[in-house]
This record gives sequence, structure tokens and C-alpha cells, in this order.
Amino acid sequence: MAAAAALEEAAAPVGALCGLVQDFVMGQQEGPADQVAADVKSGGYTVLQVVEALGSSLENPEPRTRARGIQLLSQVLLQCHSLLLEKEVVHLILFYENRLKDHHLVIPPVLQGLRALSLSVALPPGLAVSVLKAIFQEVHVQSLLQVDRHTVFSIITNFMRSREEELKGLGADFTFGFIQVMDGEKDPRNLLLAFHIVHDLISKDYSLGPFVEELFEVTSCYFPIDFTPPPNDPYGIQRDDLILSLRAVLASTPRFAEFLLPLLIEKVDSEILSAKLDSLQTLNACCAVYGQKELKDFLPSLWASIRREVFQTASERVEAEGLAALHSLTACLSCSVLRADAEDLLDSFLSNILQDCRHHLCEPDMKLVWPSAKLLQAAAGASARACEHITSNVLPLLLEQFHKHSQSNQRRTILEMILGFLKLQQKWSYEDKDERPLSSFKDQLCSLVFMALTDASTQLQLVGIRTLTVLGAQPDLLSSGDLELAIGHLYRLSFLEEDSQSCRVAALEASGTLTTLYPRAFSSHLLPKLAEELHKDVARENGSSKCSKHFRCLQALSAVSTHPSIVKETLPLLLQHLCQTNKGNVITEASGVIAICQSLQQVAEKCQQDPESYWYFHETAVPCLFALAVQASMPEKESSVLRKVLLQDEVLAALASVIGTATTHLSPELATQSVTCVIPLFLDGNTSFLPENSFPGQFQPFQDGSSGQRRLVALLMAFVCSLPRNVEIPQLNRLMRELLEQSCSHNCPFSSTAAAKCFAGLLNKQPPGQQLDDLLQLAMDTVEAGLASESSRNQAFTLLLWITKALVLRYHPLSTCLTTRLMGLLSDPELGPAAADGFSLLMSDGSDVLTRAGHADVRIMFRQRFFTDNVPALVQGFHAAPQDVKPNYLKGLSHVLNRLPKTVLLPELPTLLSLLLEALSCPDSVVQLSTLSCLQPLLLEAPQVMSLHVDILVTKFLDLSSSHSMAVRIAALQCMHALTRLPAPVLLPYKAQVIRALAKPLDDKKRLVRKEAVSARGEWFLLGSPGS
Repeated sequence: MAAAAALEEAAAPVGALCGLVQDFVMGQQEGPADQVAADVKSGGYTVLQVVEALGSSLENPEPRTRARGIQLLSQVLLQCHSLLLEKEVVHLILFYENRLKDHHLVIPPVLQGLRALSLSVALPPGLAVSVLKAIFQEVHVQSLLQVDRHTVFSIITNFMRSREEELKGLGADFTFGFIQVMDGEKDPRNLLLAFHIVHDLISKDYSLGPFVEELFEVTSCYFPIDFTPPPNDPYGIQRDDLILSLRAVLASTPRFAEFLLPLLIEKVDSEILSAKLDSLQTLNACCAVYGQKELKDFLPSLWASIRREVFQTASERVEAEGLAALHSLTACLSCSVLRADAEDLLDSFLSNILQDCRHHLCEPDMKLVWPSAKLLQAAAGASARACEHITSNVLPLLLEQFHKHSQSNQRRTILEMILGFLKLQQKWSYEDKDERPLSSFKDQLCSLVFMALTDASTQLQLVGIRTLTVLGAQPDLLSSGDLELAIGHLYRLSFLEEDSQSCRVAALEASGTLTTLYPRAFSSHLLPKLAEELHKDVARENGSSKCSKHFRCLQALSAVSTHPSIVKETLPLLLQHLCQTNKGNVITEASGVIAICQSLQQVAEKCQQDPESYWYFHETAVPCLFALAVQASMPEKESSVLRKVLLQDEVLAALASVIGTATTHLSPELATQSVTCVIPLFLDGNTSFLPENSFPGQFQPFQDGSSGQRRLVALLMAFVCSLPRNVEIPQLNRLMRELLEQSCSHNCPFSSTAAAKCFAGLLNKQPPGQQLDDLLQLAMDTVEAGLASESSRNQAFTLLLWITKALVLRYHPLSTCLTTRLMGLLSDPELGPAAADGFSLLMSDGSDVLTRAGHADVRIMFRQRFFTDNVPALVQGFHAAPQDVKPNYLKGLSHVLNRLPKTVLLPELPTLLSLLLEALSCPDSVVQLSTLSCLQPLLLEAPQVMSLHVDILVTKFLDLSSSHSMAVRIAALQCMHALTRLPAPVLLPYKAQVIRALAKPLDDKKRLVRKEAVSARGEWFLLGSPGS
């Protein structure tokens, strides 16, 4: 009884397996294959049991039944090949190889089984070769369906990856067999695999035997690739994928050269643009593996083809690829290792190029002069040898032509060509300075450049400045006398009048570049002149010419501050100049002080790359600026004009910008050292670290200080809000309380706003914890108390706005409550418009505080999060608000949407568009401008949605094109222009109306408005015409 029960128990699973087999083979169901595979993986059945269950199906006289049985076995093996034993693999391989001789219906599932076995780690040695021989012998691959051909390529790929040595043992037979498999393939999915296999055949040194040409023919027949992927292609194969794969094959071995180069020449000479580009790019790739031997016989033809394309082509891309190919050819010839008795092809090749191009350089007015120069420069840039050969032949000719031609435009063309060859010299280094190709021409070059710099033509002067910069970069090329002359010219050009602005800017830039190379020369010959000019400016009376020269002198000082040793001279000079003007009451306008501050800031920016110079700037300039400001804030018996200037809003903002720029890049250690001096200055009046610190009174900006002293909180803000986040600020709690108190003071709006910004900047950097929570609670109590007080409502609102921004940027949980409070103020009769404008501040990037450059905690997607969290509430509030309050909600919403990335806005457009259109009717020009700025890109990116509202869009835009605000008129006309991107059938009914209406802004009193009107009206005229 027990034995019978055991037999029944063992037979049950086998019976279930037979049922699954029957369902798959005879019932044509697909599910049982996965079930059988899952059972094999779980140990329910063995592969042997599956084969036994398939016995009758595998021997069935009906081919479709046999194929179905083998398909089941193959699908199981594809999922379970890792479980196979070596003995099982051997039997299965023999079985499948035998079935390759079976009916053609059986072949596809057999190949699937062999693919599964090619992945097995238990495959014994020798069987990979056996399988491939069987496939090569028994299967006509190109008669199979695409998926089955793909399977064959996959089998070959798998074996090449895991059985490389065995396949190499086949010798050239493997290559020949693969050529037969690939021959005639057309499907891009299979070609990608086939190209990869060919590349591996070559790169991994498989034997090609006598079949090199056959392998080339079977792959090169696809060149150039002409493939356009079908729309919505699920495989994602692009034309470039095939091009790059085929190029990797063709350029993988020099053995293809004799067959490939004639093909490339033929395709370059064809009329098909894509074929030209592909051929030139392939030639470029081939040069990396070819040598002189492969190129020798084809150089004349290759040069002729490239020359023709550069001389005659109408395509910039073809020209660029032709020049790149010439560069690669020259580099290849330069790098080839030659035998002692071998011919050096480089010299003869370069001589041919020179022969065909040289004479065109003598015709600076003709169209072939630049193509010839480009060809010569492409070849010269390939190697030091090529550069020396071409430069030594071309430079004398160009120097002669420069003197031969007297017209400025001709000289400019020639000098630009010389400049191109000079730039190439910078690529190569020479140990012996006498070996440098330019050494013998340096006197002529310097003379030529100085002639250009003194020419009346601005364009020639510009090229001369650029050439001087390149000459200066060449080591030992400029003598001390040449340098002195060059510096004199640059000094003169730096003070040119306004109509030569481009030359002046170029001269300043060149001065900065050359100062890094020749600091001593500039220190000796330029800085004394600039210092003298500054001294003259102090002595001169006020006047427009004095001011312009003063500004240019300051610009020159900042431009040359590119070397640490120069900074140590220019910075004291600028600071001394500022101090002298302070003592002498010379500068009576804010613009003069601001100009000095701008120069100081530019010097600080240049110092940011060098930590030592940066710290020198900080420890020298920051105390000096604080001292000047503190001195100006002290009460005095006699009124000082300059001291009043120093305390003006724009001047303090310029000083703050210098201090901030000089602080952002400090290391934490140096920043800590500096902050321990600045904080006691503002909290305790400790002026000991300031230069000339004998002030007539105490400095107490937070206690009973004068309004002038309170205004200096703007400088404190610039300093502390630019510190790295990990710098500990001494007496932080006391500082924050003082800032809070001053931020709600109604005596001076400038100082209260600066205090609010400073508080927000520090709050943003404060790490989470009890101290932050206490500060936030204190701040909210202060805000609420201020909002309840008539005298300080505006200041409390400003504080609320900046605190909200500080928390929104860092995703603080309390930011939601503060934003809600801000939305509540939209209904306030007094603060409503300001609250609406506040949303622009919340969404914009900061300029002085709360910036990434100042180390603020700014999350990367804060705008998107703010939109998601708050726009629904803004929309809901708009619908619920009284009519007189709705404009505030529209303005706030418009500001948020205008600052939002368009990719975020587009999905929400259908629900928000009606509100945006309503915002166009708002009388506030700020709302109109913000909404128009938001709508214009949407017209370009979401034409289908916008088409639904074309009637109201046309009406609103035309109305606003007559707005009293010039900015609104321009934006409305730009939107009218963008409307033409909508589908033409939607717009054609409005064409006549729009063209008539746009005639009015054609006579607008502002040129920029007329310009936009002409552009928009022209597009509407063309609407619906052929080709539009």
C-alpha cells in the first residue's frame, strides 16, 4: 500500500507537466511555457523530465508540432540555462545541431534553444565551434525572418564574448562563415549587431585570411548610411547609431585602406551633402590608424577632393569637416615612423597645399583668400613640423602683402590671416628659442602690429590688439623695448573716446592678459601713468571730460589687476584715491564714488582665483571701506558734501557690493578671523581694527546712533550674508535681536530694509534646532506687533516678506504659514498691492542677499514647490475676493507664473489660462507686462491650447499695443508676432483686422516699438502664403 502511494505521489507532478506540455503544444497556449520554466527553477521538475514529457511532440511527423515542442524546450532553457549541468548541455547541443537539418519551420525555435545554450556557463570546450559550424553549414540565414536572423547574430556575439580562443582556432573559416551570415542583411536592428561583430573580429585579432576584401565589401555596401527611422519607432534606433557603428568598422584597420579610400573619394565628390559629410568624417577617423604606407597612393586625390569642397562648397558643415580631415591627414603623415631610406611624404604633401593656396593669399579682396588661409592653417595646426614648414613659407609672403597694400580693409584681412598662423604657434613648445619659427620674423611682426595700432581704422586696430596679445603670449618674442611701446599703445587706446568703445574694451582686455605675463613691465611703464592720471583727476575741476577720463583710468586700473604683484599696487592706489577724495571734498557726485567702487569690485572678482591675493584684498579693502563709511556717519559741526554722498543709498549699495564680493570666497578659517572684528564694530563700537580709527564720536548703529550710522547696516548685511555657512558668528542672538528691532524702525526705510534683509540672510543659513525655532518665534511676534501698529506696518511687512523668502528657499516647514499670512495681506487696503509685488521677490533670484554665491541655502526646485503649494490657494482666493481686491491676486499669480519654468507651467496651462487672460484686463501696467512676458513663450510652446482662445488674445494684444507704457506696448507686439506660430486656419479670419490695427504702432514715437510693429505686421502679412 505504501509503495503504491509513493508511486502515485511521484506520478502526480509528472502528470501535471504532461498536461502543461499538451496545453502548449496542442492547445497553442503561451502561458504553460512560463509555468514550466518557473517549476524547473524552483526544483519541481528537471530539464530531463521536460524533455521526456516532450518526447512524442519532438518525434511527431507533423513539422508544426515538432516546432511547437522544441519552442517550449527553448523557452524553458532561455530562463533556466544557468541551472544546466555540463552533461545536459552536451546532449542538448547534439540534439539541437541535429534538428538544424529538420524542416524549415523547426529552425527558428532550434536557434532560440542554441541561443540559450550559448549563454550557459557549463558549455564544454569545443561545442561553440561545433554549433557555429552547424549553423554556417545547415542554415541559410538570410532566408529567415528578422527576429531569427537577430538570434543568429546573438549566438555569434555570445560565443565571441565567452569562447574567443576557441573561435580563433577556426581561423579564417569563422570569418568566411560570418560573411555568409551577414551578406544581404538589411534590418537596422540586426546591422547594429553585425557591425559590432565585425569590429570585434578586427580589433580582437581574429584571422581574416584571404577574406579581407570580402569582409570590407559585405560592410562597405551600407556606406553611406541612408536610414530614416519610422515615426514612433519602439526600438529607438537612430541614423547616427548606424553611422557611428559602421564608421568604427571601416576605420578599424589599415588593411581596408586600399578599398576604402577610393570609396571615400568617390562619395566626397558626389552631389549628396550627407554622403560628403559622412565620407569626410570617416576619413578623419581613418587617419588615426593609417600610416604613410596606406595613404601614399591616394594623397593627391584626397587633397584635390578636400580642396574642392573647401573652395566651392555652400555648406559650412562640409567646409568644417573638410578642414578637419586635412588636419588629420597632415597629423597622420607627421606621426608616421619612417625608415632611413623611405620618402617623407609630409614635405611633398605640404608643398602641394602651398602651391595650390599660396597665390590666393596675394588677393585679399578675392573670395578664395579665406578658404586658402583656412586650408593652410588646418594643415599647419596638425604638428610642429607642419606648422614650421607652412609658417616659414607663408609669413614672409603675408608680411610683404601687408606693406604692399595700403587700404585698411585689405590690411585687416592680411593681419587676420597672420593672426591665425600666430595662434597655431602657441600649440607647440621649443626647447631652443632660436628654433622657434617666429624668431626670425619678430621685428617685422612687431612693426606691423604697431602700424595697425596707429591706423585710423577701428577694425584694423582691433585685429592689431588681438595680434599683440598673441605675440605677447609667445615666450621671449617681445623685447623690453617692444613691451614698452606696446604698453604705450595700450595706454593710449584705453583712453579713446566713446565712438571707439570696442577698441577701448579690447585694449583693456589685452592689458589684463599681458599683465599676467609681464607684471614688471606693466608695473614700471603703465601704473605710474595711471597713478599720475588719477592725481590729475583729483586736482582738476569738475567737468564731463574729466569724469570720462577719470572713469577710464579707473577701468584701466581694474583691468590690469590680474597678477598678485600688480594687485598690491593697484588696490592701495584705488583706496588712496577714494580716501583723498573723501578728505579733499573733490568728488561731489555719487557717480564718482560708485565708479571707484565698481573698479574695486572688478579687482576683487579677479582676485577670487588666487586665495592669497583674495585675502590680501579682503584684509586691505574691507577695513578701509568700513572706516570711510564710519567716518562719514559721524556727526560733525560742518556739513561735508562728500560725506553726504557716501551715505546715499546707491553709494552704500556699491560699497556693500565690494564688501560682499571680497567675502564670498574666503576660507572658513579666514572668514572666522574677519568676523570676530566686524561684529564687535557694529555691536560694541569697537573700531580698533579700522585704519585711522580716531573718530570724533562713538559708533553705535543699533543703540542711539544717528540715522547715518544706522544706514551702515547695509554694509554689515553685505559682509555677514556673504560668509560661508559653517562660519560661527559671535554674539549671534544679540545681533539678531538688534536687527529685528531696527527692521521695524520707521525713521529710515533704507536702514530698516537692510536690517530685515540681513536678518533673513542669517536666518536662512541657521542650522535646524532650538536656536532657529526661538529666532523664528521672536521674528513672528515682532512682525505681528508691527503689523498691528500704524507707524511701522510697512517695515513689518518688509520683514515678513524677507523672512518668508529666506524660509521658502530652504523648504522650511514654517514657510507655508508665512506665505498664507502674506496671501491674507492681499486683501489689505493699504498693503495689498505691495503684498502682490512681494510674490515677484519670493520667486526671483537675489542680487545681494540670499544668493547661491553668498552660500545661502537655496534648494534647486524651490519655485516649482512654491507653485505647487500656493497657486491653488491664490486661485481660490481670487475667486472668493471682492472685485476691488481681485487685481492684487492677479498680480501675485502673474508674478509666480512668470518666474516659473515653462516645462512646469505647460501641464497646468488649461486651468490657469483664463486667469492670465483676465490679468490682461487689469489696469496695472506691472501686471500687464508680467502676464505678457508669461504668455509669449506659451504661444510658441503650447499653440494648440492657445488656439482655443485666439479671439480674446488678438483683442487684448491689440488693445495693449496702444498702452501708455512703452514696455507693455513692446511686449504686446512681441505677443502679436508670436501669435503667428499658431495654426494658420485659426488666424486667417483675423488677418485683415490685425494688419489694419498694427498700422498705428508703425508711427509710434519710440523706435523700439516701431521695430516690433514692423516685425509683427510683416509676419501677419505672410500668414497663409506659400512657404510661410
